[in-house]
Formats: sequence, C-alpha cells, structure tokens
Amino acid sequence: MSYIEQSLGAGEALVARARFHWWYTFKAVLALVLLFWCIVGIVIFFAMMIRKWTTEIGVTTHRFVEKTGLFTLTTNEIALNNIEGVRVTQSFWGRMLGYGHLRIEGTGIDAVALPDIANPIAFRAAIESAKSGTAR
Repeated sequence: MSYIEQSLGAGEALVARARFHWWYTFKAVLALVLLFWCIVGIVIFFAMMIRKWTTEIGVTTHRFVEKTGLFTLTTNEIALNNIEGVRVTQSFWGRMLGYGHLRIEGTGIDAVALPDIANPIAFRAAIESAKSGTAR
C-alpha cells in the first residue's frame, strides 16, 4: 500500500496520481550509457532512478501530497484551500512528447517543484477540480 493511501483521512479519497514520464527514465539511461566509462554516469543513473522509484505524487479531495525518500521520508503536503497557483512549464519537446514540470505555490510554504511528469496539464486540472470540490 502506498504512502498516500495509508495517510488518507476520514472522508478523504485519492483523486489523481502523477507518474514520471518515460523521458525521465530515458535521460537516466542516457547518462548511464554516455558516461558509463566514468563513475559519474552510474551515480547519475542511480540517483535519478532512486528518486523515481521512491517518489509518490498525488492529489486527494483535501490536499496535494508529494512523498520522497528511500531510507528517510520527506513529504510536501499542501491543503487544497492553501494552493494559490499551479504553474505548468513545458518545452517544445515536452509539448510534443506529453511531459512537463509543475510548480505548486501555496500560502505559508515554499513552492513545490515537480520533475518531468506525464500529462502535466491533466494533473493540474485534477488539482483544480479537487479544489472546487467537483472531483469524485
């Protein structure tokens, strides 16, 4: 069972889950292949893949949640009513391949920046519909 599912409160439901885009994995493999002859490529590959394997990103009916960590646990949680804005950034290739970055800005905390996620516009729409109460 995932962290997000374990941390759901009474009356809270998971609305959407963000996934890393295949482009993120491709960049890690490319670093491994091109820089394998030196240790740097192996370190970059495992750093990126461990981040992918241990990160959960989701929106519930009450909050946005990002969980990271292999041996330690770090979470960024923002109540939906505290989200001031969601910024989507997509490069030309991001638009063509369907990936992008999100920056979620909330009151009282720094912004949460998400890596290359698949279909960031749909995830942003899920956040907005959860904020308005129309999700589920």
